[in-house]
Amino acid sequence: MDAHIKEVHTKEALKAFVDFPHRLYAGNAYWVPALRSDEINTLDREKNPAFAYCEARCWLAYEGKQVVGRIAGIINRRHKEKWGQSYMRFGWFDAVNTPEVSLALLEKVEDWARSEGLTDVHGPMGFTNLDHAGMLVEGFEELATQAAGYSYSYYSDHMAQAGYVKDVDYLEYEIPMPEAVDPKIAKLAKLVLKRNNLRLLEVKDKKELLPYAHELFDMLGAEYKHLYGVVPLSEEQVNAYIDQYFGFISPDFVPVIVDSDGRMVAFGVTMPSLSKALQRSRGRLFPFGIFHLMHALKKNERADLVLVAVAKEYQGKGVNAVLINRMFEVFRDFGIKKVESNPELESNIAVQAQWKHFDRRQHKRRRIFIKHLGD
Repeated sequence: MDAHIKEVHTKEALKAFVDFPHRLYAGNAYWVPALRSDEINTLDREKNPAFAYCEARCWLAYEGKQVVGRIAGIINRRHKEKWGQSYMRFGWFDAVNTPEVSLALLEKVEDWARSEGLTDVHGPMGFTNLDHAGMLVEGFEELATQAAGYSYSYYSDHMAQAGYVKDVDYLEYEIPMPEAVDPKIAKLAKLVLKRNNLRLLEVKDKKELLPYAHELFDMLGAEYKHLYGVVPLSEEQVNAYIDQYFGFISPDFVPVIVDSDGRMVAFGVTMPSLSKALQRSRGRLFPFGIFHLMHALKKNERADLVLVAVAKEYQGKGVNAVLINRMFEVFRDFGIKKVESNPELESNIAVQAQWKHFDRRQHKRRRIFIKHLGD
């Protein structure tokens, strides 16, 4: 294939960049489109606060006038400050099943990395750990989630041909809802709350939950800081995420545990799955997509676990059991039958141990690849 690469410089090209996967994955029952408006805003330096400390460039591959691939390169300066690694990220990678296209796209990112004096390229990753990360290497016949995305099986072959190797893997689990929550977990949850003088926060609507949003992100930053590639979020980014996502969150699906002073010590962010709704809406809110999303939030048989964190001083004290017990009570009442764990680092044994009492199925694996650029 005689593909040529063009950098994205115009709004029209950016739309083509965001829209390309819709044609590439057309007819695929497992791919879930991202919300189109969110994708455009994330890649727009005027709207994404991450550009205060990040640089990004996007490229499209063409055969004639038809787009056949895309990629983004990202320099996250906070990554080097925190981890001491001169790495460039690549993300938003999609291409037809022609290795030459993938190699040409990856070479654009690598050439930019070399020109900036960087030593390695890794990805797929976004600007932050809240963007999509990892390339699917197992589970190609499993429905994707809003939080994790999808990719074709040939992608990993293209990565190998381009000289990329595994850096880290993430595992994902599907957890069938039991008919009843294990009484042992329910009993342990009550005991943990009493023993540690904790309580579940009772809120009736989003307005009552919103004052805890910044505290939630503070805890997220503290408890996730050691995980792969995580860099601190700016205040502007936190505010943007709150504006972007809290409108979709139901307080019932966000258990929060507080101590006797009302300080947050643990939380879980879960939500009814939006996968089918996003497929039906083709990732668009308007004119009718919003109705698909709102219906999914009110009636659904699947749920996603998005984020879970426990303050360090309460880890190992059974607080996770309180969160799990509360989550599964809500899922049962809502009619949820299956739950997606979403990505968990393969090395994070403590997180995976949460599901040992359930009939879990490890059904997906995704990978961060890395390539050393040499001297």
